[in-house]
Amino acid sequence: MELELNLDGTGKSSISTGVPFFDHMLTAFAKHSLTDLTVTATGDTHIDAHHSVEDVSIVLGQAIREALGDKAGISRYGDALVPLDEALAQAVVDISGRPYLVHEGEPEGFEHHLIGGHFTGSLVRHTLEAIAFNAGLTVHVRVISGRDPHHIAEAEYKALARAFRQAKALDPLVEGVPSTKGAL
Repeated sequence: MELELNLDGTGKSSISTGVPFFDHMLTAFAKHSLTDLTVTATGDTHIDAHHSVEDVSIVLGQAIREALGDKAGISRYGDALVPLDEALAQAVVDISGRPYLVHEGEPEGFEHHLIGGHFTGSLVRHTLEAIAFNAGLTVHVRVISGRDPHHIAEAEYKALARAFRQAKALDPLVEGVPSTKGAL
C-alpha cells in the first residue's frame, strides 16, 4: 500500500483501493478537508472489502497523526453539519491526542446494507474508528436524518472532513500548542 497526504493541500486526490465506494468516500474526505491524498492499495477484495478498507483507514490515521506534528498553532476543534439530500450528519473533531469515537444515529439495519455492491454499512463506523484511533482524534459523528444508505454514509464522511478541516487549520491567534498542558 502507498499513501501520501498533505494537510495543507487543496483537496486533490488519486484513490485506488479496489473498493469503489470507499474510493468515493476517501475522495470526498480529501476534497472537503482540503487534504491532498493519494492512496494505492490492493488486497483480498475478491473475498471481502473489509481488510483493504480497514488497512487503508489505519494507515490514513497514522499518516494524519504524523503530518500534524506537534500541533502548534492549530485550531484544534472543528464542527460541521452536512446534508446530502434527505441525509444530515454532524461531526465534531478534537485533535486531542486522545483517541475516541462516539458514533450514533444510523438507522437500524444500516450496518448490513451493501453500498455500491462491495461496502457494507458497518464499514462506515469501522473506518471512522480506525482513523480516529490511529490519528489520535476525538470524533463524534451523529446521523440526524436519512433514508438512503449511500447518502447517509457520504454525509458522515463529508461532515468528518469539514470538521477536520476546521480543526487542523492554523489559527493566527494561537501561540504554541492549544492546550493548557502544553502538549496534545
